[in-house]
Amino acid sequence: MLGSNGLAQSIEEGAYLTAAAGCKACHTQPKGAGQEYAGGRALDTPFGTFYTPNITFDPDTGIGRWSDADFVKALKKGISPEGFHYFPAFPYTSYTNMTDRDARSIYVYLKSLPPVQAPNKPHDVGAPFSWRWLQWGWKVLFFKEGGSSVPVIKSSADRGNYLVNALGHCGECHTPRNALGGIDNDLYLAGSTSGGEGELVPNITPDKETGIGDWSKLDMVSFLETGMKPNFDDVQGTMEDVITHGTSKLTKEDRTAIADFLFSVAPVKNKVKK
Repeated sequence: MLGSNGLAQSIEEGAYLTAAAGCKACHTQPKGAGQEYAGGRALDTPFGTFYTPNITFDPDTGIGRWSDADFVKALKKGISPEGFHYFPAFPYTSYTNMTDRDARSIYVYLKSLPPVQAPNKPHDVGAPFSWRWLQWGWKVLFFKEGGSSVPVIKSSADRGNYLVNALGHCGECHTPRNALGGIDNDLYLAGSTSGGEGELVPNITPDKETGIGDWSKLDMVSFLETGMKPNFDDVQGTMEDVITHGTSKLTKEDRTAIADFLFSVAPVKNKVKK
């Protein structure tokens, strides 16, 4: 069992990882419309509108009856404690690459927060995309389950890879999807016309014409902290919340690691426009 010091350390670590994973930004309604982590945020997609669930430890409307094993299974396999498949609007397809230890640390942190009684709002998604049994077939086509081991970190860019592709799940929004909602890996991080709230999501590959190739790494490190772009325009929409509740809470070393990784990926020319 953890002693009080060990528990406090685990909660602190879990708070950091929760910020890196963007949980608050997705599971809290914008502009103070709901309580923290109590869900209800609308995610507009080409398939309909999904509403994020309550992930506080309320036993009736949240995850208060979940074990840590239930939480890890949901986060990394996309399967609920009851055994049904989650829709891929929940980025388990990226979280699957998270270590089990980090997933459990997030669980410990969420468990330390006040429970909020807030019933989940049903998704507004029409058939056949609302049929959960079809998600099994979707997984066969587009989901590759990750492992539980600690990734090999030999460089800052390796750490950035883990932050971008596992915890931060940046590709879930910044990579376009095909007609069935699968990630188009040929356009990895090259932007999308259908972000989580119907927004245009920019190209964040280092292409000089359509991406971030004219940014410096220091520009990116600063942007992830302040939301201010090199042209002094401030970020809006969903990314504003991602920075406010997520990347701004990271250490400068981790924000630098993200920049190092982003500038190491292959540039892709893709002007995102409607």
